[in-house]
Order: sequence, then C-alpha cells, then structure tokens
Amino acid sequence: MCATVARALVLTAVLAAALTPVMCLAEDSNPLPARATKELSPELLSLLRQKKMPKHSPILVRIFKEEAELEVWKQDTTGRFQMLKTYPICRWSGDLGPKLHEGDRQAPEGFYTVTPTLMNPNSNYYLAINTGFPNSFDKANNRAGSLLMIHGDCSSSGCYAMTDEQISEIYALARDSLLGRPSFQVQAYPFRLTPANLARHRTNPDFAFWKMLKVGNDHFEATHLEPKVDVCDRLYVFDAQAPPNSPGPLVFNPTGKCPAFVVNPKIARLAAEKQRTDELEYAQLLEDDVPAAPMYSGLDGGMNKVFLWRYPGRVTLARVLPYASYLPHLPPVPWVDNDGSLTSKFFGICFDRYVCAVSEADYAQSD
Repeated sequence: MCATVARALVLTAVLAAALTPVMCLAEDSNPLPARATKELSPELLSLLRQKKMPKHSPILVRIFKEEAELEVWKQDTTGRFQMLKTYPICRWSGDLGPKLHEGDRQAPEGFYTVTPTLMNPNSNYYLAINTGFPNSFDKANNRAGSLLMIHGDCSSSGCYAMTDEQISEIYALARDSLLGRPSFQVQAYPFRLTPANLARHRTNPDFAFWKMLKVGNDHFEATHLEPKVDVCDRLYVFDAQAPPNSPGPLVFNPTGKCPAFVVNPKIARLAAEKQRTDELEYAQLLEDDVPAAPMYSGLDGGMNKVFLWRYPGRVTLARVLPYASYLPHLPPVPWVDNDGSLTSKFFGICFDRYVCAVSEADYAQSD
C-alpha cells in the first residue's frame, strides 16, 4: 500500500484491505479506476479452481510474436506452473528480433521482471503492464527504449497490444499474483522455439540470440519452474548456482566476466534431455534441407488471424529499413562440455552472423 494511505488506516481497515484484490499500484494516492480493480470473472475463478491454482499464486507470462499469442501460466498447488489461458495478440509491431533503440518499433524479446510499480492502471490504452525493458541484458548490450508495454486498444508501436477485454483479465491476474510478492516474469520470444521453427529461421541474423533464449525456454518447459535469470559478459545465464565449496555467493556483473558457476543439476538434467531430443529433430530437418524463412518479413509486425476481420489494414508494410541491415552483433554464445552447460553441438556452435477459419471462441474452448 502507499505510505500516505497506510498511515491513515486503523487495524480493522488494514485487515479488510488484506482481503481485497485491490493494490496501490500507482505512485500517488489517487483512487484507482474501476477497470483496474475489477474482479476476475466467475468463469475464470472456476477455471482456477478446476486447475487447482490459488487465486493469488504467482503467474508467468510467455509471448510469441510469430504465432501472435500470449500465454498466462499460473502456479498450482504442487508449486509448478501450468498453463492457465492463451490469448491471441491483437497487434505487435516491428519484425522478428529484439528491440535495439528508441523508435525502431520493435517489440522486445528476452526475459523481463514486472514489479507492482510497472503496473499502469491509468494508461491511455485502457490498462497497461510495462515489460521492464530495458533489462540488465539490454543495457549491457546498449539497447535502448522506453514504455514497452502489454496494453489494450489493439494499437502498437513497439508494444504487445491486446483488446481491452483481454488486458482487463490479464491485468487482474497480474494484480492478484503480486499481492504479497515482489514481481512476476515475462518471457518474450520471436516464435515458439521448436526445432522446426529454429530450422526455418536458421539464416536469420538473430539466430545466436534466439538459441541463447532457448536455454531459458528449455529450463522452463522441462521443469515448469520459473527460471532464475542472471546476466554476465553481456549474456543471459539461467539457474546458475555457486559451485560446491564456493567461498561466497555468486555475483553477476552484466558487462563483466561471468563468475564460476554450475547449473542447478536437477534442472540441468531435465533440460538436457529435452535439448537432446530437439537436437536430433533439428539435425534431421537440416539434413532434409527444409526451406529457410526470409530474414525480413517486409511487414510492420503482426496480428493473430482471429482479429483480421475485425481490424482490416492494421498490419501494413514496414516503413523502416530491413531489420537485418542495422543489427549489431552479439558475442557468440560459449559452450563447454561437462561443466553443467546446456548448450550443445547443434545449438551451441558459433555463427558468423545473427544472420480466418479460427475464431476467438476456439481459443476459449482450448483452454
């Protein structure tokens, strides 16, 4: 709660506030708009009970540009995250690939942390959740931009735009999950990081960046636990812990050399099994010489096909230079055998370059 309000509350009011889902997510003490305090629908509350997910348990958000889908995962009573609901994305802008600088219209890709202060109940786009871009990885790689949101109004300039109805539900889930905890994680990807998709995009200049994201993706998909994310040597590091007999805790400097660490062995084993399976499929796809996708789509972002009839003309030809033409190169992703690293001979090699039949009801029925 805001300090100015807390000082005025008596004990009974404090107890009453603890039982409500409303949080003080703004910097001032102005009343929150009704849309920011709206309760979850009876249907969604019933779905939570069915899936054994406590109303205030943590959530985790996963975003996939190419598929134009946003997933909300929620922790169930076992302590693991399970899929709650998939929302078709109404609009995202830019092309596949990370955001690099202010004004490039790119929606961000990477691992982000959303705190209560990043929840915007007074957004001009109905409701908004700031992704937290730039994070420490982005800053270490000199990437810049501001106000990169998940919001309503189905209009995007570097954001992930939903309908007002969708963001109302997503915002409420996020708000309730933040009651009593500091943050939740957002994972933003160019597409689902399957072997087939990686094979299609193998010539893209962002491939090395995407295979680095795949390590964190594999940790989550193999365990259904939120990956611990650190940054060192301008690279993402996932689920790192101090080696046995380490003299002190790990300290990560986003631009400095990585400290000696090992990957949590329970997570590493499960993720390695997934990765081995993916590598075999990826290798077969390369052997079959599957066609490679164009490096630049020529379109300004995308929209899930369920919205095309409602918002014709929202996806237009891009007015910026082909994305690959100005992409700076990240350092190659290193890999070392037998040290807990999960990168490998197929996904760990160094590359020279990062070189309407479906309706909205179908999504609701598939949850």
